[in-house]
Amino acid sequence: MATGCLDEDLHSQILQLTDRQVSSAPSEDAPKCCVICLTDVAKPCRALPCKHCNFDYLCLLTWLEHRPCCPLCNCAVQEVWYDLGDGDSQPKVYKVPATLTKFNNQNGVSSRSTSISELRSSSYADESAQLYGDEAMRRRRSIYRHNLYSLHVGSNRRQPTTSRYRELSPELFRKDNQLVSRARMWLRRELRVFEFLVTSNQSSHDHSPSRRCNKVDYLVEYTIAILKTLDTQSSEGQAEEMLQVYIGRRFTRLLLHELRAWLKSPCSTLRAWDRIVQYANRNALPRCTNLAGLPVQN
Repeated sequence: MATGCLDEDLHSQILQLTDRQVSSAPSEDAPKCCVICLTDVAKPCRALPCKHCNFDYLCLLTWLEHRPCCPLCNCAVQEVWYDLGDGDSQPKVYKVPATLTKFNNQNGVSSRSTSISELRSSSYADESAQLYGDEAMRRRRSIYRHNLYSLHVGSNRRQPTTSRYRELSPELFRKDNQLVSRARMWLRRELRVFEFLVTSNQSSHDHSPSRRCNKVDYLVEYTIAILKTLDTQSSEGQAEEMLQVYIGRRFTRLLLHELRAWLKSPCSTLRAWDRIVQYANRNALPRCTNLAGLPVQN
């Protein structure tokens, strides 16, 4: 699949859709999540003049160093307000240097992607990659560790003959709520394979709605927004490019392949899918064996 620079308009559209989906989810005192690094906002801020405030202050400054536009709306950012406080207290103001408003878009995208990757790597590289006690999770973890792709439905003799052959187009995801629900169900488990996406104060089995803004839950909605906007098999590779920033290119390609396999299956539960999905190298898949940890980044 070909890859290249991100389409900034599409990226902003997907970030906006993600933010709407996260905001519409039920929550009880859920912490706000930074749309740049996918962690809780430690230092709130506001971009001016667009007034978007879905970022951590340091993450936004890092972003603006390479592309002085709002990640959500592409509006040129002139100021960043921080230390917002409450009531009548005046916020502190960071003025975006005028020299940053003149930039080469292509170079900005490339530098921005590197910056986010480095930010995530520095934040999570020291987290140990422990295996989950659940047998199914150990199996999924091994699949990514050995880079195993599930067999095509036509090559899998154990696959039920009722499998549905549907083109998984963005239009279908926008119209079919059941398809979106199945995608969410699969992604919520699959993304927990990558332990560096699970916040330090949250168990891998904690599905509390009050933690909806942890990295896993946010990335679920981010992926759903991509599915509603982009063809994941397009030769332009935009979907892969947007996801690989967070989990690496090799894992992204495998995840998108496995997601398509799940969605094209007739299964209504993950347990049913685990029973029928097949891999060429079955010897690499343990039943109850402890494996070495999965790398944080590939």
